[in-house]
Amino acid sequence: MVKTEKEHTVGKDRMKLAHRRDWYQLDLSAIVYPTLQRRDFSSVYRLSVLLKEEIQPDVLQQALDMTLPRFPTYKAAIRKGLFWRYLEPNDRPGPFVQRDVRNPCQPMHFKANNRYLVRVYYFRNRIALEAHHSLGDGTGGMCVLMTLTATYLRLLGAEGIENGGFVLDIHGTPQEGELEDAYMRYANAKVCPPRLEEKSYRVRGTAEPFYTLNIIDGIMSVSEVMAAAKRYGATVTEYLNAVLLQALLIKQEEDHRVHLRPVKIAMPVNLRRFFPSITLRNFITMIFPGVDPRLGEYTFEEIVVQVRNYMRYYLNEKLLRGDITTNAATQRNPFIRVVPLFIKDFVVRLFYTKVQDRNSSAGLTNMGVMKVPEGMKPYIERFDIYMGQPFSRRTNCAIISFEDILTVNFASSIVEADVERYFFRRLVRDGIHVKIESNRDMEE
Repeated sequence: MVKTEKEHTVGKDRMKLAHRRDWYQLDLSAIVYPTLQRRDFSSVYRLSVLLKEEIQPDVLQQALDMTLPRFPTYKAAIRKGLFWRYLEPNDRPGPFVQRDVRNPCQPMHFKANNRYLVRVYYFRNRIALEAHHSLGDGTGGMCVLMTLTATYLRLLGAEGIENGGFVLDIHGTPQEGELEDAYMRYANAKVCPPRLEEKSYRVRGTAEPFYTLNIIDGIMSVSEVMAAAKRYGATVTEYLNAVLLQALLIKQEEDHRVHLRPVKIAMPVNLRRFFPSITLRNFITMIFPGVDPRLGEYTFEEIVVQVRNYMRYYLNEKLLRGDITTNAATQRNPFIRVVPLFIKDFVVRLFYTKVQDRNSSAGLTNMGVMKVPEGMKPYIERFDIYMGQPFSRRTNCAIISFEDILTVNFASSIVEADVERYFFRRLVRDGIHVKIESNRDMEE
């Protein structure tokens, strides 16, 4: 039976809360994503939770109406100023839950959907949250999704679900730290380290029709993956990076390219692991583990060693602080600050297309182990995470685990699934049992 706690009166209070500020400046990462927006690239990611019971959409809508005002930077619309874009509180009706679609992470037009940059879907036992990256990263999005899910379960009568971790108190007041641009707090190295970029291998393939996103999910045991990683002296993240790198190397060999190129992975790093912050906005940076086949053939063991050495060298507070400082230098430049927005957009788009996007062969992110309140565990089956539409033809890979279920979620805009096939073959060869699911099999 549905509970009706104080949601309506509380809703008005939450609205007032959303207006604590008139606007929010986009964080250091967020300023890039609207600039890159185009017809076939959306900067939208998806997080989903699979429950053990079928979703009741009317209750889910009630839970969403109660939850979203707790997150003022998500209950927001993006606006364009003369020099910068910014977020402003959004009082318009919505967002409204809707039945899920075959192709997720579709573009979010800033003036559509009553200007909301979040979507909530349901399908059978799945709740999915899609958010534009200008609002925040996966950590912030997961807080929204898990708080929404906890509210939904409570409305259905679930008891003993406490706040904590990703589940926030919908009646509480956001802390200032949740809303800060944490980059600018830690961009204080005394030098801006240069970046050495080199064009990497890009997967060749047949482009799918407009906004057809191929989803391939590999579901496996956490303990089996950990055992395989341990045999190679690696962490789970290092091991799966190595598996993806080997798949890309095999694909490059099959392409019969005259000139080999380095194979690199763009991997987001959650900076909250290294710098104290509770921000729900973006607070990540990118590292690029890889191998160069021009130096010779690599065994899988050698790839693992390469990845392990790279990550253990770069993942430390000092180097990451330097990277943050380099990123912030542009925004702090007084000349650039007064350059009109349309010029900034042109320069950023050109740099990303010609330099940044060519620096990796694929993307991989590991959300890690999902820790949820004990009272929620009996209701949850597993989680999924999708990085969304790649900027160019390639595949993106995302990893998340809950209890003993680890899910590898691939999202690609090309017909061929060679890289994904080589990836899962390697896992099976290492003794890991993999169950495969795909959105191509999903009912409309």
